[in-house]
Amino acid sequence: MKKILALLLTLVFALSLTACGDSKDDKDASASSSEESDIAYVKDKGTLVVGITDFEPMDYKDESGEWIGFDADMAKAFAESLGVEAEFVEIDWDNKIMELEGKTIDCVWNGMTLTDEVTSSMSCSNAYCNNAQIVIVPKDKADQYQDTDSLSDLTFAVEAGSAGETQVKALNLNYTAVKAQADALMEVAAGTSDAAVIDSLMAAAMVGEGTSYADLTYTVGLNNEEYGVGFRKGSDLTEALNNFFSSSYKDGSMTTCAETYGVQAAVIEQ
Repeated sequence: MKKILALLLTLVFALSLTACGDSKDDKDASASSSEESDIAYVKDKGTLVVGITDFEPMDYKDESGEWIGFDADMAKAFAESLGVEAEFVEIDWDNKIMELEGKTIDCVWNGMTLTDEVTSSMSCSNAYCNNAQIVIVPKDKADQYQDTDSLSDLTFAVEAGSAGETQVKALNLNYTAVKAQADALMEVAAGTSDAAVIDSLMAAAMVGEGTSYADLTYTVGLNNEEYGVGFRKGSDLTEALNNFFSSSYKDGSMTTCAETYGVQAAVIEQ
């Protein structure tokens, strides 16, 4: 399973092919007035406010309470490239679009899957990482749940508004929506839910031997998906981030950051 996860965590940088982003009309709208420039807005206030949840290894706190992780560190570096500071705000994931449109945050940068809902509601960066939704169960029951047909009698815990919730809905599985993926893991560990569906990246960091959830394991992979960063529709920050991703890939800093947090796999050369 670890080898499978390694393949799923491959960073993707076919940056000439935009997974989602501004349409021509959006670009024209953002360019039509400097007052509508998100770059100018962010520089004027001196902060890039990043909407996140506690999601190791992408965004989580170290012992001193500072937000770190692959996404957090890349967000800090991007903010620095704009001449501002990154400010991290924990959000209710189910309200991410409302938070973005209400300008309580400037972007959603938290291992966000590029779903149809996301791509239709935000201006998104190019995909920067591959991911999957996987089933988490107690280790001593794993042999009973090795395919989707075996999941029908289980009760699941999933993060509200997440790609995991989309998957359990599509399979007509019984589930309880919780605030965060970390809460879904706690539900399974406590026995209040039979299983959870979370991102493979989080599972690699938090489930199995040597982790906080050594008695849990992952079994069925439900899909393949890609991560992107979301901005307001028409935002000029989208193109700026795509350029930043490209330069960070070329100078090796993105690969180094990925290796630091165990987001390890082959980087695809452009």
